[in-house]
Amino acid sequence: MLEPSHNNELPPIPGKRYFTIGEVSDLCSVKAHVLRYWEQEFPQLAPVKRRGNRRYYQRADVLTIRQIRSLLYDQGYTIGGAKQKLQSEESKDDATQYHQIVRQMIVELEEVLAVLNS
Repeated sequence: MLEPSHNNELPPIPGKRYFTIGEVSDLCSVKAHVLRYWEQEFPQLAPVKRRGNRRYYQRADVLTIRQIRSLLYDQGYTIGGAKQKLQSEESKDDATQYHQIVRQMIVELEEVLAVLNS
């Protein structure tokens, strides 16, 4: 995620559900045309498009943009390197969720087995 030392330079994210591209631009200190380019490069960025192709970003999108910004501008990654980093983090998250689901299923099955044995 975003380095803690860099959190102070970006404004806090308001508690709204949707943000316009202009608001996200201000929140992430990135110009709107850069955001549109990043949408093409990073599949993780998929804002909701409504009437007239207007983009509406959600909080998770804003956090992802801040992470991309940190990787590119602060940590010196290239676009390709940032893509790989984000994908590897996603696969780690998926593996962690998978393991948690398996553990939960084992616990539930053991409870069912205890009920059946009694």
